[in-house]
Amino acid sequence: MVFFEAMYRTQTCNELRSGDIGKTVTLSGWVKTRRDHGGLIFVDLRDRYGLTQIVTDPEHNKEAHAILNDVRPEYVIKVNGKVRARPEGGANKNLATGDIEVICNEVEVLNEAKTPPFEIDRDDATNEELRLKYRYLDLRKDRMKRNLEVRHKTIKFIRDFLDEENYLEIETPILIKGTPEGSREYIVPSRLYAGKFYVLPQSPQQLKQLCMVAGLDKYFQIARCFRDEDQRGDRQPEFTQLDIEMSFVEEDDVINLNEALMIKLCEEIVPHKKILKKPFPRMTWKDAMNTYGSDKPDVRFGMEFVDGGEIFAHSGFKVFADALSKGGCVKMLKVVGGGKFPRSKIDQLTDLAKIYGAKGLAYMSMENGEIKSPLLKFLGKEEVDAVKNKTEMANGDIVFFAADEFVTAATSLGHVRLACAAELKLIDPNVFAFLWVTDFPMFEWSKEDNCLTAAHHPFCSVKAEDVPLLQKDPLKVRAKAYDFVLNGNEVGGGSIRIHKQDLQSKIFDILNISREDVNHRFGHMLEAFSYGAPPHGGIAWGLDRLVMIFCDEPNIREVIAFPKDSRARDLMLDAPSELPKKQIEEANVRVKAS
Repeated sequence: MVFFEAMYRTQTCNELRSGDIGKTVTLSGWVKTRRDHGGLIFVDLRDRYGLTQIVTDPEHNKEAHAILNDVRPEYVIKVNGKVRARPEGGANKNLATGDIEVICNEVEVLNEAKTPPFEIDRDDATNEELRLKYRYLDLRKDRMKRNLEVRHKTIKFIRDFLDEENYLEIETPILIKGTPEGSREYIVPSRLYAGKFYVLPQSPQQLKQLCMVAGLDKYFQIARCFRDEDQRGDRQPEFTQLDIEMSFVEEDDVINLNEALMIKLCEEIVPHKKILKKPFPRMTWKDAMNTYGSDKPDVRFGMEFVDGGEIFAHSGFKVFADALSKGGCVKMLKVVGGGKFPRSKIDQLTDLAKIYGAKGLAYMSMENGEIKSPLLKFLGKEEVDAVKNKTEMANGDIVFFAADEFVTAATSLGHVRLACAAELKLIDPNVFAFLWVTDFPMFEWSKEDNCLTAAHHPFCSVKAEDVPLLQKDPLKVRAKAYDFVLNGNEVGGGSIRIHKQDLQSKIFDILNISREDVNHRFGHMLEAFSYGAPPHGGIAWGLDRLVMIFCDEPNIREVIAFPKDSRARDLMLDAPSELPKKQIEEANVRVKAS
Protein backbone atom coordinates (compact mmCIF):
# COMPACT_ATOMS: atom_id res chain seq x y z
CA MET A 1 0.00 0.00 0.00
CA VAL A 2 1.42 3.38 -1.01
CA PHE A 3 0.98 6.29 1.41
CA PHE A 4 1.30 9.96 0.56
CA GLU A 5 0.50 11.22 4.08
CA ALA A 6 3.89 10.26 5.57
CA MET A 7 3.71 13.20 7.97
CA TYR A 8 1.07 11.24 9.91
CA ARG A 9 1.76 7.60 9.01
CA THR A 10 4.10 5.44 6.99
CA GLN A 11 1.94 2.33 7.42
CA THR A 12 -1.53 1.46 8.60
CA CYS A 13 -2.14 -0.28 11.91
CA ASN A 14 -2.56 -3.63 10.15
CA GLU A 15 0.54 -3.72 7.93
CA LEU A 16 3.56 -4.40 10.11
CA ARG A 17 4.90 -7.98 10.24
CA SER A 18 8.02 -9.81 11.39
CA GLY A 19 9.81 -8.72 8.21
CA ASP A 20 9.50 -5.09 9.38
CA ILE A 21 11.48 -5.63 12.62
CA GLY A 22 14.10 -2.90 12.98
CA LYS A 23 12.23 -0.34 10.86
CA THR A 24 11.35 3.11 12.20
CA VAL A 25 7.70 3.81 11.48
CA THR A 26 5.01 6.41 12.07
CA LEU A 27 1.47 5.30 12.89
CA SER A 28 -1.71 7.29 13.57
CA GLY A 29 -5.04 6.15 14.89
CA TRP A 30 -7.38 5.83 17.84
CA VAL A 31 -6.50 4.43 21.24
CA LYS A 32 -8.47 1.23 21.60
CA THR A 33 -7.13 0.26 25.03
CA ARG A 34 -4.37 1.39 27.36
CA ARG A 35 -2.79 -1.00 29.90
CA ASP A 36 -0.28 -0.06 32.61
CA HIS A 37 1.85 -3.04 33.62
CA GLY A 38 3.92 -1.53 36.40
CA GLY A 39 6.20 0.74 34.43
CA LEU A 40 5.45 -0.59 30.95
CA ILE A 41 2.49 1.00 29.21
CA PHE A 42 0.80 -0.84 26.34
CA VAL A 43 -1.58 0.87 23.91
CA ASP A 44 -3.57 -0.89 21.22
CA LEU A 45 -3.66 1.61 18.38
CA ARG A 46 -6.59 1.16 16.00
CA ASP A 47 -7.43 2.49 12.56
CA ARG A 48 -9.78 1.29 9.84
CA TYR A 49 -7.37 -1.48 8.87
CA GLY A 50 -6.54 -3.13 12.21
CA LEU A 51 -4.46 -2.92 15.39
CA THR A 52 -0.84 -2.44 16.35
CA GLN A 53 0.48 -2.75 19.89
CA ILE A 54 2.49 0.27 21.06
CA VAL A 55 4.74 -0.03 24.11
CA THR A 56 6.75 2.47 26.13
CA ASP A 57 8.70 2.62 29.37
CA PRO A 58 10.29 5.57 31.20
CA GLU A 59 13.83 4.32 30.64
CA HIS A 60 13.45 4.31 26.87
CA ASN A 61 11.74 7.72 26.52
CA LYS A 62 10.38 9.59 29.52
CA GLU A 63 8.44 12.19 27.51
CA ALA A 64 6.65 9.62 25.35
CA HIS A 65 5.96 7.50 28.40
CA ALA A 66 4.38 10.45 30.23
CA ILE A 67 2.11 11.27 27.29
CA LEU A 68 0.92 7.68 26.88
CA ASN A 69 0.31 7.54 30.61
CA ASP A 70 -2.36 10.24 30.16
CA VAL A 71 -4.12 9.06 27.00
CA ARG A 72 -7.55 7.48 27.22
CA PRO A 73 -9.69 5.34 24.90
CA GLU A 74 -10.62 7.05 21.60
CA TYR A 75 -7.87 9.68 21.83
CA VAL A 76 -6.36 10.25 18.38
CA ILE A 77 -2.59 9.99 18.53
CA LYS A 78 0.48 9.83 16.29
CA VAL A 79 3.30 7.51 17.27
CA ASN A 80 6.88 7.30 15.96
CA GLY A 81 8.95 4.30 16.98
CA LYS A 82 10.89 1.18 16.05
CA VAL A 83 9.33 -2.18 15.20
CA ARG A 84 10.51 -5.04 17.40
CA ALA A 85 9.49 -8.64 18.06
CA ARG A 86 7.17 -9.22 20.96
CA PRO A 87 8.79 -10.95 23.95
CA GLU A 88 8.78 -14.76 23.98
CA GLY A 89 5.29 -15.98 24.84
CA GLY A 90 3.78 -12.56 24.11
CA ALA A 91 2.72 -13.11 20.48
CA ASN A 92 -0.98 -12.88 19.62
CA LYS A 93 -1.81 -15.40 16.89
CA ASN A 94 -5.34 -13.96 16.54
CA LEU A 95 -3.93 -10.60 15.38
CA ALA A 96 -2.37 -9.96 11.97
CA THR A 97 0.29 -7.77 13.67
CA GLY A 98 0.50 -10.12 16.66
CA ASP A 99 4.21 -10.99 16.26
CA ILE A 100 5.45 -7.42 16.60
CA GLU A 101 5.09 -4.25 18.64
CA VAL A 102 6.34 -0.69 18.24
CA ILE A 103 8.60 0.72 20.96
CA CYS A 104 7.69 4.36 21.19
CA ASN A 105 10.14 7.21 20.52
CA GLU A 106 7.65 10.06 20.09
CA VAL A 107 3.94 10.53 20.78
CA GLU A 108 1.70 13.39 19.72
CA VAL A 109 -1.91 13.69 20.87
CA LEU A 110 -3.75 14.85 17.77
CA ASN A 111 -7.11 15.09 19.52
CA GLU A 112 -8.56 14.21 22.89
CA ALA A 113 -11.91 12.43 23.22
CA LYS A 114 -14.77 12.46 25.66
CA THR A 115 -15.90 9.14 27.10
CA PRO A 116 -18.17 7.62 24.40
CA PRO A 117 -21.84 7.00 25.27
CA PHE A 118 -21.28 3.29 24.65
CA GLU A 119 -18.29 0.97 24.47
CA ILE A 120 -16.81 0.93 20.99
CA ASP A 121 -15.18 -2.45 21.45
CA ARG A 122 -18.29 -4.26 22.62
CA ASP A 123 -20.77 -5.40 20.02
CA ASP A 124 -23.54 -5.88 22.54
CA ALA A 125 -27.19 -4.91 22.58
CA THR A 126 -26.60 -1.17 22.77
CA ASN A 127 -29.84 0.78 22.40
CA GLU A 128 -30.33 1.33 18.65
CA GLU A 129 -31.46 4.93 19.05
CA LEU A 130 -28.21 5.68 20.88
CA ARG A 131 -26.20 3.94 18.16
CA LEU A 132 -27.94 5.96 15.42
CA LYS A 133 -27.58 9.25 17.28
CA TYR A 134 -23.82 8.65 17.54
CA ARG A 135 -23.48 6.76 14.28
CA TYR A 136 -19.97 8.12 13.64
CA LEU A 137 -18.90 6.27 16.80
CA ASP A 138 -20.90 3.15 15.97
CA LEU A 139 -19.08 2.96 12.62
CA ARG A 140 -15.78 2.55 14.47
CA LYS A 141 -16.88 -0.97 15.45
CA ASP A 142 -15.20 -3.79 13.55
CA ARG A 143 -18.56 -5.30 12.62
CA MET A 144 -19.82 -2.10 11.03
CA LYS A 145 -16.56 -1.54 9.14
CA ARG A 146 -16.72 -5.09 7.82
CA ASN A 147 -20.29 -4.54 6.64
CA LEU A 148 -19.34 -1.39 4.73
CA GLU A 149 -16.35 -3.18 3.19
CA VAL A 150 -18.65 -5.97 1.97
CA ARG A 151 -20.99 -3.34 0.54
CA HIS A 152 -18.13 -1.60 -1.25
CA LYS A 153 -16.74 -4.86 -2.68
CA THR A 154 -20.21 -5.98 -3.78
CA ILE A 155 -20.88 -2.77 -5.71
CA LYS A 156 -17.38 -2.69 -7.21
CA PHE A 157 -17.72 -6.29 -8.41
CA ILE A 158 -21.08 -5.52 -10.03
CA ARG A 159 -19.66 -2.47 -11.79
CA ASP A 160 -16.66 -4.40 -13.10
CA PHE A 161 -18.81 -7.34 -14.27
CA LEU A 162 -21.30 -5.17 -16.15
CA ASP A 163 -18.52 -3.06 -17.65
CA GLU A 164 -17.00 -6.26 -19.07
CA GLU A 165 -20.44 -7.06 -20.53
CA ASN A 166 -20.42 -3.66 -22.31
CA TYR A 167 -23.06 -1.98 -20.13
CA LEU A 168 -23.01 1.80 -19.72
CA GLU A 169 -23.38 3.29 -16.24
CA ILE A 170 -25.78 6.19 -16.78
CA GLU A 171 -26.90 8.58 -14.06
CA THR A 172 -30.54 9.65 -14.16
CA PRO A 173 -32.04 12.73 -12.43
CA ILE A 174 -33.01 12.88 -8.75
CA LEU A 175 -35.50 15.72 -9.29
CA ILE A 176 -38.20 14.37 -11.58
CA LYS A 177 -41.89 14.65 -12.39
CA GLY A 178 -44.43 13.09 -10.05
CA THR A 179 -45.83 9.94 -11.67
CA PRO A 180 -47.05 7.70 -8.82
CA GLU A 181 -46.26 4.04 -9.42
CA GLY A 182 -47.71 2.54 -6.25
CA SER A 183 -45.81 4.09 -3.33
CA ARG A 184 -46.04 7.57 -1.87
CA GLU A 185 -43.44 9.96 -3.24
CA TYR A 186 -41.30 12.57 -1.50
CA ILE A 187 -42.31 16.01 -2.80
CA VAL A 188 -39.88 18.86 -3.52
CA PRO A 189 -41.49 22.31 -3.98
CA SER A 190 -40.19 24.55 -6.74
CA ARG A 191 -38.95 28.02 -5.78
CA LEU A 192 -38.99 29.33 -9.34
CA TYR A 193 -42.38 27.93 -10.35
CA ALA A 194 -44.95 28.65 -7.68
CA GLY A 195 -47.40 25.83 -7.05
CA LYS A 196 -45.35 23.28 -8.94
CA PHE A 197 -43.31 20.40 -7.57
CA TYR A 198 -40.61 17.90 -8.30
CA VAL A 199 -40.57 14.49 -6.64
CA LEU A 200 -37.69 12.24 -5.65
CA PRO A 201 -37.71 9.06 -7.78
CA GLN A 202 -39.07 5.81 -6.40
CA SER A 203 -36.92 4.21 -9.11
CA PRO A 204 -35.45 5.26 -12.46
CA GLN A 205 -38.07 3.07 -14.18
CA GLN A 206 -39.28 5.46 -16.86
CA LEU A 207 -35.88 7.04 -17.40
CA LYS A 208 -34.13 3.74 -18.00
CA GLN A 209 -36.83 2.76 -20.49
CA LEU A 210 -36.26 6.07 -22.26
CA CYS A 211 -32.56 5.16 -22.42
CA MET A 212 -33.64 2.15 -24.46
CA VAL A 213 -35.71 4.38 -26.78
CA ALA A 214 -32.53 6.45 -27.13
CA GLY A 215 -30.71 3.37 -28.45
CA LEU A 216 -28.32 3.08 -25.50
CA ASP A 217 -28.94 -0.68 -25.55
CA LYS A 218 -27.30 -1.76 -22.26
CA TYR A 219 -27.80 0.46 -19.21
CA PHE A 220 -27.04 0.09 -15.53
CA GLN A 221 -26.95 2.38 -12.53
CA ILE A 222 -26.28 2.15 -8.81
CA ALA A 223 -29.36 4.23 -8.14
CA ARG A 224 -30.57 6.13 -5.10
CA CYS A 225 -34.33 5.75 -4.71
CA PHE A 226 -36.89 7.27 -2.34
CA ARG A 227 -40.25 6.10 -1.00
CA ASP A 228 -42.31 7.85 1.62
CA GLU A 229 -43.79 4.71 3.18
CA ASP A 230 -44.08 3.01 6.54
CA GLN A 231 -40.82 1.42 7.60
CA ARG A 232 -39.86 -2.20 8.33
CA GLY A 233 -36.60 -3.94 9.15
CA ASP A 234 -35.75 -4.37 5.47
CA ARG A 235 -37.02 -0.96 4.28
CA GLN A 236 -35.65 2.58 4.33
CA PRO A 237 -37.09 5.87 3.01
CA GLU A 238 -33.99 6.19 0.84
CA PHE A 239 -32.28 3.11 -0.48
CA THR A 240 -29.87 1.91 -3.14
CA GLN A 241 -30.65 -0.44 -5.99
CA LEU A 242 -28.82 -1.91 -8.93
CA ASP A 243 -30.80 -0.96 -12.01
CA ILE A 244 -30.31 -2.84 -15.28
CA GLU A 245 -32.12 -2.37 -18.60
CA MET A 246 -31.38 -3.94 -21.97
CA SER A 247 -32.82 -3.88 -25.47
CA PHE A 248 -33.79 -6.69 -27.84
CA VAL A 249 -34.24 -9.23 -25.06
CA GLU A 250 -36.78 -11.65 -23.69
CA GLU A 251 -37.16 -12.99 -20.16
CA ASP A 252 -34.47 -15.66 -20.48
CA ASP A 253 -31.87 -13.08 -21.56
CA VAL A 254 -32.44 -10.95 -18.46
CA ILE A 255 -32.57 -13.96 -16.13
CA ASN A 256 -29.42 -15.57 -17.55
CA LEU A 257 -27.33 -12.39 -17.26
CA ASN A 258 -28.42 -11.74 -13.69
CA GLU A 259 -27.93 -15.36 -12.65
CA ALA A 260 -24.37 -15.39 -14.01
CA LEU A 261 -23.64 -12.12 -12.20
CA MET A 262 -25.07 -13.38 -8.91
CA ILE A 263 -23.17 -16.68 -8.99
CA LYS A 264 -19.84 -14.95 -9.61
CA LEU A 265 -20.66 -12.28 -7.02
CA CYS A 266 -21.36 -14.90 -4.34
CA GLU A 267 -18.19 -16.81 -5.21
CA GLU A 268 -16.21 -13.59 -4.76
CA ILE A 269 -17.91 -11.98 -1.74
CA VAL A 270 -19.35 -14.91 0.28
CA PRO A 271 -17.42 -18.02 -0.82
CA HIS A 272 -18.30 -19.73 2.49
CA LYS A 273 -21.99 -19.79 1.51
CA LYS A 274 -23.17 -22.88 -0.37
CA ILE A 275 -25.46 -22.22 -3.33
CA LEU A 276 -28.13 -24.91 -3.10
CA LYS A 277 -28.84 -25.33 -6.83
CA LYS A 278 -27.26 -24.09 -10.06
CA PRO A 279 -28.80 -23.09 -12.40
CA PHE A 280 -31.34 -21.44 -10.14
CA PRO A 281 -34.78 -23.11 -10.11
CA ARG A 282 -37.74 -21.30 -11.65
CA MET A 283 -41.28 -21.39 -10.29
CA THR A 284 -44.44 -19.63 -11.36
CA TRP A 285 -46.19 -17.29 -8.95
CA LYS A 286 -49.16 -19.66 -8.79
CA ASP A 287 -46.99 -22.67 -7.95
CA ALA A 288 -45.04 -20.70 -5.32
CA MET A 289 -48.24 -19.61 -3.60
CA ASN A 290 -49.81 -23.06 -3.92
CA THR A 291 -46.78 -24.87 -2.55
CA TYR A 292 -45.24 -22.46 -0.03
CA GLY A 293 -47.79 -19.71 0.59
CA SER A 294 -45.38 -17.01 -0.54
CA ASP A 295 -44.35 -15.23 -3.73
CA LYS A 296 -40.80 -15.25 -2.33
CA PRO A 297 -40.54 -18.72 -0.75
CA ASP A 298 -37.64 -19.93 1.35
CA VAL A 299 -36.80 -23.29 -0.23
CA ARG A 300 -33.92 -24.26 2.06
CA PHE A 301 -36.29 -26.75 3.68
CA GLY A 302 -39.37 -28.70 2.60
CA MET A 303 -42.74 -28.46 4.38
CA GLU A 304 -44.71 -28.07 1.19
CA PHE A 305 -48.47 -27.53 1.30
CA VAL A 306 -50.94 -30.27 0.50
CA ASP A 307 -54.27 -29.33 -1.05
CA GLY A 308 -57.35 -30.42 0.88
CA GLY A 309 -59.97 -29.42 -1.67
CA GLU A 310 -60.91 -32.95 -2.72
CA ILE A 311 -61.04 -34.19 0.88
CA PHE A 312 -63.35 -31.47 2.14
CA ALA A 313 -65.41 -30.69 -0.98
CA HIS A 314 -68.53 -32.10 0.71
CA SER A 315 -67.45 -31.76 4.34
CA GLY A 316 -69.87 -31.28 7.18
CA PHE A 317 -67.38 -28.86 8.71
CA LYS A 318 -68.88 -25.51 7.73
CA VAL A 319 -65.64 -23.51 7.81
CA PHE A 320 -63.98 -25.76 5.21
CA ALA A 321 -67.13 -26.28 3.12
CA ASP A 322 -67.93 -22.54 2.95
CA ALA A 323 -64.41 -21.63 1.88
CA LEU A 324 -64.54 -24.14 -0.96
CA SER A 325 -68.06 -23.23 -2.05
CA LYS A 326 -67.00 -19.60 -2.45
CA GLY A 327 -64.12 -20.54 -4.75
CA GLY A 328 -61.50 -20.57 -1.99
CA CYS A 329 -59.26 -23.39 -0.85
CA VAL A 330 -58.24 -25.57 2.09
CA LYS A 331 -54.47 -25.86 2.49
CA MET A 332 -52.73 -28.37 4.77
CA LEU A 333 -49.22 -28.07 6.23
CA LYS A 334 -47.59 -31.10 7.85
CA VAL A 335 -44.87 -30.26 10.38
CA VAL A 336 -42.69 -33.25 11.25
CA GLY A 337 -42.06 -33.15 14.99
CA GLY A 338 -44.59 -30.38 15.48
CA GLY A 339 -46.81 -32.66 17.54
CA LYS A 340 -44.58 -31.79 20.47
CA PHE A 341 -45.53 -28.11 20.28
CA PRO A 342 -47.15 -27.00 23.55
CA ARG A 343 -50.54 -25.34 23.42
CA SER A 344 -48.87 -21.95 23.98
CA LYS A 345 -46.86 -22.39 20.75
CA ILE A 346 -50.00 -23.35 18.79
CA ASP A 347 -51.71 -20.23 20.17
CA GLN A 348 -48.76 -18.13 18.99
CA LEU A 349 -48.98 -19.65 15.52
CA THR A 350 -52.73 -18.98 15.48
CA ASP A 351 -52.14 -15.34 16.34
CA LEU A 352 -49.53 -15.17 13.56
CA ALA A 353 -51.99 -16.58 11.01
CA LYS A 354 -54.59 -14.01 12.07
CA ILE A 355 -52.15 -11.17 11.40
CA TYR A 356 -52.20 -12.24 7.73
CA GLY A 357 -55.98 -12.43 7.47
CA ALA A 358 -56.81 -15.96 8.65
CA LYS A 359 -59.85 -16.32 10.90
CA GLY A 360 -58.09 -19.05 12.88
CA LEU A 361 -55.73 -22.01 12.59
CA ALA A 362 -57.14 -25.53 12.78
CA TYR A 363 -54.78 -28.43 13.52
CA MET A 364 -54.57 -32.19 13.88
CA SER A 365 -51.73 -34.11 15.56
CA MET A 366 -50.79 -37.78 15.89
CA GLU A 367 -49.47 -39.45 19.03
CA ASN A 368 -49.05 -43.22 19.48
CA GLY A 369 -51.07 -43.78 16.34
CA GLU A 370 -53.99 -41.72 17.67
CA ILE A 371 -55.28 -38.50 16.11
CA LYS A 372 -55.89 -35.60 18.47
CA SER A 373 -57.70 -32.48 17.29
CA PRO A 374 -60.54 -30.10 18.16
CA LEU A 375 -61.76 -30.88 14.62
CA LEU A 376 -62.66 -34.51 15.37
CA LYS A 377 -66.18 -33.60 16.44
CA PHE A 378 -66.78 -31.97 13.04
CA LEU A 379 -65.06 -34.42 10.68
CA GLY A 380 -65.96 -37.95 9.64
CA LYS A 381 -63.54 -40.86 9.89
CA GLU A 382 -63.08 -40.91 6.12
CA GLU A 383 -61.95 -37.29 6.13
CA VAL A 384 -59.53 -37.88 9.00
CA ASP A 385 -58.08 -40.96 7.29
CA ALA A 386 -57.78 -39.04 4.03
CA VAL A 387 -55.79 -36.28 5.78
CA LYS A 388 -53.48 -38.88 7.35
CA ASN A 389 -52.89 -40.60 4.02
CA LYS A 390 -52.52 -37.52 1.85
CA THR A 391 -50.10 -35.78 4.24
CA GLU A 392 -48.36 -39.03 5.23
CA MET A 393 -48.73 -38.22 8.92
CA ALA A 394 -46.63 -40.15 11.44
CA ASN A 395 -46.36 -40.14 15.20
CA GLY A 396 -45.14 -36.78 16.48
CA ASP A 397 -46.43 -34.84 13.45
CA ILE A 398 -48.97 -32.04 13.35
CA VAL A 399 -51.03 -30.81 10.39
CA PHE A 400 -52.21 -27.20 10.24
CA PHE A 401 -55.17 -26.15 8.08
CA ALA A 402 -55.99 -22.82 6.41
CA ALA A 403 -59.38 -22.33 4.77
CA ASP A 404 -60.18 -19.06 2.98
CA GLU A 405 -59.89 -17.36 -0.38
CA PHE A 406 -56.68 -18.47 -2.08
CA VAL A 407 -54.25 -15.63 -1.29
CA THR A 408 -55.34 -15.27 2.36
CA ALA A 409 -55.23 -19.02 3.06
CA ALA A 410 -51.87 -19.49 1.33
CA THR A 411 -50.20 -16.40 2.78
CA SER A 412 -51.28 -17.00 6.39
CA LEU A 413 -50.19 -20.65 6.29
CA GLY A 414 -46.95 -19.60 4.60
CA HIS A 415 -46.01 -17.51 7.61
CA VAL A 416 -46.90 -20.42 9.91
CA ARG A 417 -44.55 -22.57 7.81
CA LEU A 418 -41.66 -20.16 8.30
CA ALA A 419 -42.30 -19.88 12.05
CA CYS A 420 -42.35 -23.69 12.42
CA ALA A 421 -39.09 -24.03 10.48
CA ALA A 422 -37.43 -21.46 12.73
CA GLU A 423 -38.78 -23.16 15.86
CA LEU A 424 -37.48 -26.57 14.72
CA LYS A 425 -34.16 -25.08 13.53
CA LEU A 426 -34.57 -26.37 9.97
CA ILE A 427 -32.99 -23.32 8.30
CA ASP A 428 -29.27 -23.51 7.46
CA PRO A 429 -27.83 -19.96 7.50
CA ASN A 430 -24.86 -21.02 5.38
CA VAL A 431 -26.98 -22.16 2.44
CA PHE A 432 -28.10 -19.79 -0.30
CA ALA A 433 -31.28 -21.00 -1.98
CA PHE A 434 -31.87 -18.82 -5.05
CA LEU A 435 -35.12 -18.97 -6.97
CA TRP A 436 -36.79 -17.19 -9.87
CA VAL A 437 -40.51 -16.59 -9.46
CA THR A 438 -42.23 -15.86 -12.77
CA ASP A 439 -45.64 -15.24 -14.34
CA PHE A 440 -46.97 -12.82 -11.75
CA PRO A 441 -50.52 -11.50 -12.08
CA MET A 442 -50.54 -8.31 -14.13
CA PHE A 443 -53.36 -6.82 -12.05
CA GLU A 444 -54.73 -7.16 -8.54
CA TRP A 445 -57.91 -5.93 -6.91
CA SER A 446 -57.50 -3.17 -4.35
CA LYS A 447 -60.16 -3.57 -1.66
CA GLU A 448 -59.16 -0.20 -0.24
CA ASP A 449 -59.71 1.68 -3.51
CA ASN A 450 -62.25 -0.76 -4.96
CA CYS A 451 -60.49 -0.93 -8.31
CA LEU A 452 -57.87 -2.77 -10.34
CA THR A 453 -54.25 -1.79 -9.76
CA ALA A 454 -51.00 -2.89 -11.39
CA ALA A 455 -49.42 -5.69 -9.34
CA HIS A 456 -45.90 -4.50 -10.23
CA HIS A 457 -46.20 -1.36 -12.36
CA PRO A 458 -48.15 -0.43 -15.50
CA PHE A 459 -45.14 -0.78 -17.82
CA CYS A 460 -44.91 -4.60 -17.58
CA SER A 461 -45.66 -6.46 -20.76
CA VAL A 462 -48.08 -9.38 -20.67
CA LYS A 463 -47.94 -12.99 -21.83
CA ALA A 464 -48.89 -13.11 -25.52
CA GLU A 465 -51.46 -15.85 -24.90
CA ASP A 466 -53.14 -13.70 -22.23
CA VAL A 467 -53.66 -10.60 -24.38
CA PRO A 468 -57.26 -11.67 -25.27
CA LEU A 469 -58.03 -11.75 -21.52
CA LEU A 470 -57.23 -8.05 -21.07
CA GLN A 471 -60.80 -7.05 -21.79
CA LYS A 472 -62.61 -10.24 -20.74
CA ASP A 473 -60.90 -11.20 -17.46
CA PRO A 474 -57.92 -8.96 -16.57
CA LEU A 475 -57.32 -10.64 -13.19
CA LYS A 476 -56.24 -13.77 -15.08
CA VAL A 477 -53.66 -11.91 -17.17
CA ARG A 478 -50.05 -12.82 -16.38
CA ALA A 479 -47.25 -10.31 -16.66
CA LYS A 480 -43.86 -11.00 -18.16
CA ALA A 481 -42.52 -10.29 -14.70
CA TYR A 482 -39.94 -12.12 -12.61
CA ASP A 483 -38.62 -11.80 -9.07
CA PHE A 484 -35.17 -12.83 -7.87
CA VAL A 485 -35.54 -14.60 -4.51
CA LEU A 486 -32.87 -15.55 -1.97
CA ASN A 487 -33.72 -17.46 1.22
CA GLY A 488 -37.23 -16.08 1.36
CA ASN A 489 -36.22 -12.51 0.50
CA GLU A 490 -36.98 -10.70 -2.71
CA VAL A 491 -33.58 -9.35 -3.73
CA GLY A 492 -34.59 -8.28 -7.22
CA GLY A 493 -37.54 -7.83 -9.50
CA GLY A 494 -38.15 -6.88 -13.09
CA SER A 495 -40.06 -7.50 -16.26
CA ILE A 496 -40.12 -7.31 -20.02
CA ARG A 497 -41.61 -3.89 -20.73
CA ILE A 498 -44.35 -2.74 -23.03
CA HIS A 499 -42.72 -1.08 -26.02
CA LYS A 500 -45.77 -0.37 -28.20
CA GLN A 501 -47.93 2.68 -27.67
CA ASP A 502 -51.27 0.94 -28.29
CA LEU A 503 -50.73 -1.81 -25.69
CA GLN A 504 -49.48 0.71 -23.13
CA SER A 505 -52.60 2.82 -23.71
CA LYS A 506 -54.80 -0.27 -23.28
CA ILE A 507 -53.19 -1.03 -19.90
CA PHE A 508 -53.88 2.53 -18.75
CA ASP A 509 -57.52 2.12 -19.85
CA ILE A 510 -57.89 -1.10 -17.83
CA LEU A 511 -56.46 0.70 -14.80
CA ASN A 512 -59.13 3.35 -15.36
CA ILE A 513 -56.60 6.13 -15.74
CA SER A 514 -58.25 8.87 -17.76
CA ARG A 515 -56.70 10.03 -21.03
CA GLU A 516 -56.15 13.43 -19.47
CA ASP A 517 -54.39 11.87 -16.47
CA VAL A 518 -52.37 9.57 -18.73
CA ASN A 519 -51.18 12.52 -20.80
CA HIS A 520 -50.32 14.47 -17.67
CA ARG A 521 -48.45 11.64 -15.93
CA PHE A 522 -47.11 9.49 -18.75
CA GLY A 523 -47.49 11.51 -21.96
CA HIS A 524 -43.73 11.69 -22.40
CA MET A 525 -43.55 7.85 -22.39
CA LEU A 526 -46.27 7.40 -25.00
CA GLU A 527 -44.73 10.12 -27.15
CA ALA A 528 -41.33 8.42 -26.93
CA PHE A 529 -42.81 5.07 -27.93
CA SER A 530 -44.20 6.67 -31.09
CA TYR A 531 -40.62 7.28 -32.29
CA GLY A 532 -39.62 3.61 -32.35
CA ALA A 533 -39.04 1.86 -29.03
CA PRO A 534 -37.18 -1.47 -29.20
CA PRO A 535 -38.36 -4.55 -27.27
CA HIS A 536 -36.68 -4.19 -23.89
CA GLY A 537 -36.66 -5.38 -20.30
CA GLY A 538 -34.71 -5.18 -17.11
CA ILE A 539 -34.49 -5.70 -13.41
CA ALA A 540 -33.64 -3.90 -10.18
CA TRP A 541 -31.80 -5.44 -7.23
CA GLY A 542 -32.24 -4.19 -3.68
CA LEU A 543 -28.57 -3.75 -2.83
CA ASP A 544 -29.12 -2.87 0.82
CA ARG A 545 -31.14 -6.07 1.33
CA LEU A 546 -28.64 -8.21 -0.58
CA VAL A 547 -25.68 -6.93 1.44
CA MET A 548 -27.74 -7.45 4.63
CA ILE A 549 -28.06 -11.14 3.71
CA PHE A 550 -24.38 -11.38 2.74
CA CYS A 551 -23.43 -10.00 6.17
CA ASP A 552 -25.96 -12.14 8.14
CA GLU A 553 -27.48 -8.98 9.58
CA PRO A 554 -31.06 -8.70 10.92
CA ASN A 555 -31.97 -5.46 9.11
CA ILE A 556 -30.64 -3.17 6.41
CA ARG A 557 -29.75 -0.38 8.83
CA GLU A 558 -26.67 -2.42 9.75
CA VAL A 559 -25.25 -2.19 6.22
CA ILE A 560 -26.00 1.50 5.53
CA ALA A 561 -23.51 4.07 6.77
CA PHE A 562 -26.08 6.65 7.88
CA PRO A 563 -29.57 5.10 7.92
CA LYS A 564 -32.86 6.43 9.19
CA ASP A 565 -34.49 4.80 12.21
CA SER A 566 -37.66 2.69 12.12
CA ARG A 567 -39.74 5.90 12.05
CA ALA A 568 -37.80 7.41 9.11
CA ARG A 569 -35.91 9.88 11.34
CA ASP A 570 -32.23 10.81 11.16
CA LEU A 571 -31.33 10.90 14.85
CA MET A 572 -27.76 12.01 14.21
CA LEU A 573 -28.65 15.09 12.14
CA ASP A 574 -32.06 15.57 13.81
CA ALA A 575 -34.02 15.40 10.57
CA PRO A 576 -36.68 16.09 9.51
CA SER A 577 -36.52 19.47 11.19
CA GLU A 578 -38.18 22.86 10.95
CA LEU A 579 -36.91 25.44 8.47
CA PRO A 580 -36.75 29.22 8.74
CA LYS A 581 -40.01 30.91 7.76
CA LYS A 582 -38.31 32.87 4.97
CA GLN A 583 -36.94 29.72 3.36
CA ILE A 584 -40.36 28.07 3.44
CA GLU A 585 -42.03 31.13 1.90
CA GLU A 586 -39.40 31.24 -0.89
CA ALA A 587 -40.37 27.67 -1.75
CA ASN A 588 -44.00 28.81 -2.18
CA VAL A 589 -45.14 26.53 0.63
CA ARG A 590 -47.57 27.25 3.44
CA VAL A 591 -47.27 25.12 6.61
CA LYS A 592 -50.57 23.90 7.97
CA ALA A 593 -50.95 24.40 11.71
CA SER A 594 -51.00 21.06 13.52
